[in-house]
Amino acid sequence: MTIAGKPVPHESARGHATGDALYTDDLLGRFPRLLHAWPVTAPHAHARVTWLDAALALDEPGVVTTLTASDVPGDGDTGPSRHDEPLFPNEVMFHRQPVAWVLGETLEAAQRGTARVRVAYEPLPAILTIHQAIDAGSFLTEPLRLTRGDVSAIGMSACRIDGELAMGGQEHFYLETQAAIAWMDESGGVMVHSSTQHPSETQEIVARVLGLRRNQVAVECLRMGGAFGGKEVQANTWAAIAALGAWKTSRPVRVRLTRELDMALTGKRHPYLARYTAGFSSSGQIEVLKLEFFSDGGWSLDLSEPIMWRSLFHCDNAYFLPNVEATGRVCRTHKTSQTAFRGFGGPQAMVAIEDILSQAAQRLSIPADTIRERNFYQAGHTTHYGQQVSEADRIHTIWHQLKETSAFDARRADVAAFNARHDQAKRGLAITPAKFGISFTATFYNQGGALVLIYRDGTVQVNHGGTEMGQGLFTKIHQIAVDSLGVGADQVRVMSTRTDKVPNTSATAASAGTDLNGAAVADACRQLRARLDAVAATLETSPSSFQALCEAAYMQRVPLFAQGYYRTPEIHFDRAKGRGKPFHYFAFGAAVSEVEIDRFTGDYRVRRVDILQDVGDSLSPVIDRGQIEGGFIQGMGWLTLEELLWDDQGRLATAGASTYKLPSWSEMPDDFRVSFLQGAAQPAVVFGSKAVGEPPLMLAISVREALRDAIAAFGAGDSAFGARDSVTFDSPATPERVFFAVRRVRAERTALR
Repeated sequence: MTIAGKPVPHESARGHATGDALYTDDLLGRFPRLLHAWPVTAPHAHARVTWLDAALALDEPGVVTTLTASDVPGDGDTGPSRHDEPLFPNEVMFHRQPVAWVLGETLEAAQRGTARVRVAYEPLPAILTIHQAIDAGSFLTEPLRLTRGDVSAIGMSACRIDGELAMGGQEHFYLETQAAIAWMDESGGVMVHSSTQHPSETQEIVARVLGLRRNQVAVECLRMGGAFGGKEVQANTWAAIAALGAWKTSRPVRVRLTRELDMALTGKRHPYLARYTAGFSSSGQIEVLKLEFFSDGGWSLDLSEPIMWRSLFHCDNAYFLPNVEATGRVCRTHKTSQTAFRGFGGPQAMVAIEDILSQAAQRLSIPADTIRERNFYQAGHTTHYGQQVSEADRIHTIWHQLKETSAFDARRADVAAFNARHDQAKRGLAITPAKFGISFTATFYNQGGALVLIYRDGTVQVNHGGTEMGQGLFTKIHQIAVDSLGVGADQVRVMSTRTDKVPNTSATAASAGTDLNGAAVADACRQLRARLDAVAATLETSPSSFQALCEAAYMQRVPLFAQGYYRTPEIHFDRAKGRGKPFHYFAFGAAVSEVEIDRFTGDYRVRRVDILQDVGDSLSPVIDRGQIEGGFIQGMGWLTLEELLWDDQGRLATAGASTYKLPSWSEMPDDFRVSFLQGAAQPAVVFGSKAVGEPPLMLAISVREALRDAIAAFGAGDSAFGARDSVTFDSPATPERVFFAVRRVRAERTALR
């Protein structure tokens, strides 16, 4: 009996519910004489360290030692691409950047010890916004660029849209904060337990800092309590500090950030500024688009450049752009280094194109759903970077199916009727599509490995390079292994991720965890199944069980372990030419959202959401549904609730759950419907499935557009489609922004009278 495609529960569901599931910081009891690390943080966003004396910390009872630049035996820099992230900086680049660490017998002792460390600073001017960075010429990259056609004729279009859109960042707010434990083994090697999405890179950084070869460092990730991209690169620093402390003291060292410290020290989703000029025909066809993206990269490069590339790749969303010039540049500011976040730059670009289309719809008095449909990719179209949209028909299929199942046209009429009867509240309805490319933008990351071990008793251990952060990867890997080997579910155990089992792994990111690691596991299982079938063919009678077959294979000296490997085929991209096929395939989806806004407060509620998502042949329907629901709500939080604010000193003002608004039960749609596109098996992907981690997040743009629709209704008068002048507002669309947008359209309506 196969289990792939069946609604099996998450493999750690019971452990999550009972508390039996262990995370990095739950392992403290395994390490006698464990030391606790705490940072000495700078009180400036930008300053020069002129003097530092950590000796007085040793006078604090319980303090064992301190860590400063002089303790680093190797290269004291954790920057993943550029070496631009010193562990112990001479120049402070963001508020509360650590300049030294204290190790204590207890966390409290370490915290008290940091108060005794003396540091002198020379404050320097700080750049804290994208506009300030542009004015100062403060950038981390040169301009990145994708073009097609000729944008010089933009003045010839019947309708021209010019504007600027600011989009805020987003805090990852994973339930488990950054954590690592490191210790030395008897051979002088280092072992690290880390809450990391990229164990191999964590291994590389630890080896770099300690001046070791990689075979002297092993990194293990048991599971993570969430990550969302925030632990792809930024887990490395904390692992490096733990390893450095273990190296210096020969004792295990633990680093775990409190929630407040985690929010202050770690990167977020990049805030963006989009500037645009677009030309449309009188019928709503987009003719020309010029886009400029500026992202707030923070103090170091991190992953900001590939994130900007993905923004440029996704500025089309589901729409054919015949003439386009899209450029992007990463700004350097004196804030935390912004980093990967679910969607990896795609969401910001997709919000921009949807904003432009909605403005054109209002200016041309064309329904927003109509103008979107008129601009969809058609069969034979290629993207502005030269990749064929081979399944463009799925966009149309999803769109029409969802409009029918959501009763979109009937509800459009109901919304209009409600709005005609009510002045104090208005409703809005919107449908938006999503086309999201699946693969790493860095081609070399598109590979995965596995090691599958079968024991003589017929039980199986599966090792692979992916990490489990709650997204259900291990559940899918388990299903793949069970079905590939043809054994019972209870015979297969998926092991924790370790760099000494599967080397040179890619990060679990880009929605490619199952595609890469699942395919590698399937490859290893196919090899083993072929060997076992050959053994069975030599036996006079069929083996009575899988255990008996494995015993027979052992007796015949047939190896019962295999390495599996997978590399994504036929992907490439030439950055200089701006052409290639960077994605193995596209994931498609659409969502219909309905909202209601209170005129007097700007408060709103999401009345109903309908989603139709292309997941191929779902490997695990329960997991996929959870990913769609969770991704959508996280996207809705980014676009409507979650607002990061810094004061004029570069201090994060929204530094905890009391000031940073997260989606909760009260923000859930009153009616939430999720469906999968049927008959949508994806060729050349493991078990015909499709990625589902990131694509649903962008469907939350439908909530933003429904809010626009409702805001327009406050100033609509007799217009069926909203205010004649475009309704614009920055993101997130907090109740405050909605209130002022409503006030603007009502004022315009009054002025027209």
